[in-house]
Amino acid sequence: MSLSNYRKEFPILSEKIHLGNCSQAPQSIPVLNAMDEYFQNWRKIGMDWDYWMTGVEQAKASFAKLIHAEVDEIAVVSCVSDAVTSIASTFPWQNRKKVITTEAEFPSVGHVWNSFAKKGLVDLAFISSDDGLYSPEQLDELLNEDTALVSLHHVGYYNGAKQDVKAFAKKAHEHGAKLFVDAYQSLGTCDINVKELDIDMLASGNLKYLLGIPGVAFLYVKRELAEQIEPAMTGWFGRVNPFYFDATHLDFAEGAKRFNTGTPPVIAAFAARGGMDFLLDVRMDRIEKRVLELSQFTLDGANKRGLEIASPLDTLKKGASTAIRVGDAHKVESYLAENQVIGSARADVIRLAPHFFTEEHEIDRALDLVVESLKQ
Repeated sequence: MSLSNYRKEFPILSEKIHLGNCSQAPQSIPVLNAMDEYFQNWRKIGMDWDYWMTGVEQAKASFAKLIHAEVDEIAVVSCVSDAVTSIASTFPWQNRKKVITTEAEFPSVGHVWNSFAKKGLVDLAFISSDDGLYSPEQLDELLNEDTALVSLHHVGYYNGAKQDVKAFAKKAHEHGAKLFVDAYQSLGTCDINVKELDIDMLASGNLKYLLGIPGVAFLYVKRELAEQIEPAMTGWFGRVNPFYFDATHLDFAEGAKRFNTGTPPVIAAFAARGGMDFLLDVRMDRIEKRVLELSQFTLDGANKRGLEIASPLDTLKKGASTAIRVGDAHKVESYLAENQVIGSARADVIRLAPHFFTEEHEIDRALDLVVESLKQ
């Protein structure tokens, strides 16, 4: 089936142009159907924890398939902030507690590392970049025998700059450190193979390019690493037997299951599975090719109109989102919304973030509206 035929699965596309996928995906019929499975079961059965937990496990399996991991390497959490906090709560690692991250991380990630540093549990160092693109060589002066982790976004939330995570993994591993990747702004638009990239830990939520809703995220932890660390942020689903019900006893489940905490976000997990299975059905290789085409089309269109582009100009060095400097970005976002176009403002940029279902004429319309708004 051609990609354009999938547009009918997104009801809002008959009413609006949706280019805010870097913030929230449009509602889709497969996700609604997956959520309805939960609601119908709840309505008819009343309480069916076996069915609900099976649904959560199916969502974990879908996430594992997307990133080419095993399901026992996946934990379910409520958001990426929780995932990073769980990781931080395992420190120190064999007397290593230094974390190196970037100034361009989404604030939640940086806030977690800062909070643990404030308590003396983490030694924190930042690297910076003028254009949002980072080089592994920037780590050379910071990596040492105390370094536990490099914490890195795959695609930047501000201007969509895309990092070479494989090169960062290699650099970190040369010094005995591990790599954590925040894939929130990339997963769903490109194929990510955590084994080929040699990523140690990766997290993503589902409300953006994975087509889901808020309230759920997934954490990948390489099996051999998971067995070596124990999170202090924990709950009954992180136990060997969650139904042992002994508050005086503490053990840790095998693999990434030890990073599960309390009762999982069941409804959001059903929605997440619906979105991820939809993408898997479309196929990530087709989606990645299409997103690259649309990314180039957006860059070309912005250049043709004389707009100031904040994103990298090479599509291989950027994600799906293209950031355009507009000054008062929220004013531009509002103008787009008044004209039935959904964009996403961040600081001084308006982000236009197509997905595989986007059509070129929609991008042209959005860019024309950006130009109009700047003339007002």
